[in-house]
Amino acid sequence: MNATDEVEAAVAAAFREEWAQVVATLIRVTGDWDLAEECAQDAFAQALERWRRDGVPGRPGAWLTTTARNRALDVLRREAVGARKLREAAVPARDGEQYDPFDPDDPYGPYGPFGEGHGSGVADDRLRLLFTCCHPALPIEARVALTLRTLAGLTTPEIARAFLVPEATMAQRLVRAKRKIRNAGIPYRVPPAHLLPERTTGVLGVLYLLFNEGYAATAGADLMRTGLCAEAIRLARLLARLMPDEPEVVGLLALLLLHDARRYTRVDAAGDLVTLEDQDRTAWDRAEIDEGTALLDGALRRGRPGPYQIQAAVAACHTTAPTAADTDWADIAGLYGELQRYVPSPVVRLNRAVAVGMAEGGAAGLALVAELEAEDDLTGYHLLPATRADLLRRMGRTREAAESYARALELAENAAERRFLAKRLAQCRSA
Repeated sequence: MNATDEVEAAVAAAFREEWAQVVATLIRVTGDWDLAEECAQDAFAQALERWRRDGVPGRPGAWLTTTARNRALDVLRREAVGARKLREAAVPARDGEQYDPFDPDDPYGPYGPFGEGHGSGVADDRLRLLFTCCHPALPIEARVALTLRTLAGLTTPEIARAFLVPEATMAQRLVRAKRKIRNAGIPYRVPPAHLLPERTTGVLGVLYLLFNEGYAATAGADLMRTGLCAEAIRLARLLARLMPDEPEVVGLLALLLLHDARRYTRVDAAGDLVTLEDQDRTAWDRAEIDEGTALLDGALRRGRPGPYQIQAAVAACHTTAPTAADTDWADIAGLYGELQRYVPSPVVRLNRAVAVGMAEGGAAGLALVAELEAEDDLTGYHLLPATRADLLRRMGRTREAAESYARALELAENAAERRFLAKRLAQCRSA
């Protein structure tokens, strides 16, 4: 790898790891969402040029934050209303107390260590950003989309694909959400304890989708974006500390840990996808599995089940089965049936179709898949034809399976998934 390639790789890695922190810090400092994103993008662009000349800094995140913040200050000072904006940039963080966002001694600043704050009990820019995005004044779809854009650095097309909506529709949602935050004066802070419950649904939804994008990336060369998974788990832990008596908060953390326990076995040395039944279970992270199941048991004992606890129970069925053959698919099918009561989405129904097909036979699963295909709710979703293909393959109907694998391959955008589907397609055609 030459020097140019090394710098480009370093900038790409910094984007994955530092984007959320840089943008979160700038939003706190400036109070301007669009300016924060613009200056963050400018800092990454400058990094490509300057790091080639000066070398990659020892602390890329600090370099990017400083560069972006200096750019933001220049813009504000040039504007006629810059002075007013600078005065208004101080935001409530300590039970209403004001502070200077440019104070280098501020323990809540971008370079200070993570520590306990006052009021909410948490001093973390990204958690503040999460709660700002998830304000109840915003529609739930806009809350989730805006946080994926800002915290995960997902592009508008990627978020649109995750929501199965046109790109233009998603772009408008993001614009309206940022305008609402600005016009309504929504504060950039973790709310006091009595206001936490009204934002819980949105916050949990965001963390769930943030982890999902890391666990199975919408597009790109790699199946996983492990930095997003780690960030989702970190924020879920903070949230569980804020709301330890909320079983769904604890259930979400359990769910993320149980899935994350399998991360190293989901791809092989070549980066190709390895299905659940073929994964090396001895390489799963037993500490995460034990922690996740303990958290789940504690949440369920509270007697207030919810969608994240149910999904964690599904994950526990998989991670506690000694072998793939020992998986209790009937129990999993029942859990997905229960989950439909809380989340009546076509994706949940598709997951139930898989479980029913494994528990009762391929024909039963195919009948449920056919119902989904007739409704057109999952048009363009590659896992629908992929599920049909897998059920047909297991039944020995390889010619029909090949047709469905070909359709799934047309729709998939992640390189690792495409390689897997192409391999299955070739197997079915040769059979």
